[in-house]
Amino acid sequence: MMRLELGLAVCVMCLFFLSLTLGPANVPMGDSLRALFDDGFGPLSLVMQEIRLPRALLAIIVGAGLGLAGAAMQGYLRNPLAEPGLIGVSSSAALGAVLAGPRGGALTLILAGIAISALAGALTSLALNLSPNPFAANEIVFWMMGSLADRSMTHMWLALPFVLVGGGVIAMTARGLDALTLGEDAAETMGIDLSRLRGLIVLGTASIVGGITAVAGAIGFVGLVVPHILRPWVGAQPSRLMWSSALGGAIMVQLADMAVRLILPARDLKLGVVTALVGAPLFLHLIYKTRRELP
Repeated sequence: MMRLELGLAVCVMCLFFLSLTLGPANVPMGDSLRALFDDGFGPLSLVMQEIRLPRALLAIIVGAGLGLAGAAMQGYLRNPLAEPGLIGVSSSAALGAVLAGPRGGALTLILAGIAISALAGALTSLALNLSPNPFAANEIVFWMMGSLADRSMTHMWLALPFVLVGGGVIAMTARGLDALTLGEDAAETMGIDLSRLRGLIVLGTASIVGGITAVAGAIGFVGLVVPHILRPWVGAQPSRLMWSSALGGAIMVQLADMAVRLILPARDLKLGVVTALVGAPLFLHLIYKTRRELP
């Protein structure tokens, strides 16, 4: 393992233990960690095992999945502005992109994703308008803004298989993404099937983003910010950037989730709001930088 990946992995583990011990009650770190394995601590054991542990694990799973998917999309599109949530790659949008553009290129994928994402947003608004449940607005806000609050081990086990399968599918694209940095013609000359490559990335990203959204809602900008920050450290090698971004994404979501618990803890600040506050300014900076580089 490279030095960068090792440093990121150590940081992920340190933040994991910090997240486990972070809370409103002034409890010694040792007692908190022992309560994970010992039911004799009463309510503290319940809090650690049923609330803090699944939340800390989900932060790693969510961040790693989004970071990996974002790096893969940027590698395929060869565009640092690409991000799964921004181009509409959710389970439904990815399916539509595959059906609408089996012979298309990157532009077809983006346009199909945006169109179906817009349709999904309209259907969400329609569901809100037609719902007889007076609390429907609060529930939809949760899913649209994203949060790890009140998640259990059941949610963790629901998301994990989708993220692992999606990550495995995306791992199969590593050689193709590295070849694609030389251009599509060069990649095809090297024996890369671009249609298969696109299909694997879309399906892997759909699995990851779909699994995460199903338990934590929509959490944006992680897949945009993390690869952009780490790219100078790995050079023009998308295959390495993907795994670095997975670790970096876990770090970003862990930090964002801890910020949610420290900033206005009584107001239920959503995780997606924090990631957007960090990611949106960087996205605008990237747009400005890209525009200046155009001839």
